[in-house]
Amino acid sequence: MSSEHPTLHILCGKITSGKSTFAAQLAAAPGTVLVAEDTWLDAIFAEELHSLVDYVRCSTKLRSAMGRHVAAMLDAGVSVVLDFPANTVAQRGWVGGILRGVEVAHQLHVLNVPNEVCLARLRARNVAGDHPFAVTEVQSRQFASHFAAPTPDEGFNLVIHDDPLDAVPGTLCK
Repeated sequence: MSSEHPTLHILCGKITSGKSTFAAQLAAAPGTVLVAEDTWLDAIFAEELHSLVDYVRCSTKLRSAMGRHVAAMLDAGVSVVLDFPANTVAQRGWVGGILRGVEVAHQLHVLNVPNEVCLARLRARNVAGDHPFAVTEVQSRQFASHFAAPTPDEGFNLVIHDDPLDAVPGTLCK
């Protein structure tokens, strides 16, 4: 079942800020497909992912293939929740390239979660062992050091979430 008005949902937030959990909630809407980077990276590159450099290399290859696929789904009238981090200007530039090729609505969901909360969630996730990648606190800090919050001049429809796992909708900023 495709949507009359397909939407591309984009996620921005540090590791363990709740992006994947929130993405799953968004993807529960009719006519919506979840495309999750971690799932694809695990299936294709699991043996190659050990560092931030490895992640950048493998993620770049995956994005190269997925951009056209995501655009095709949107063109077909399917809403897409893109559970790929849009945490840097370059990552958001890739998403912008997808948007330039299609005529759909979009929302860039920004998850504002304090570092201490993210680190506590990271510890809990690693203990649970139910995520394909165990990230150390040092690696988490490395990733966080590259985080750049989006600015309005980037042209995205920003939706700010102070608690992404809360049922209260975010604040839309244009």
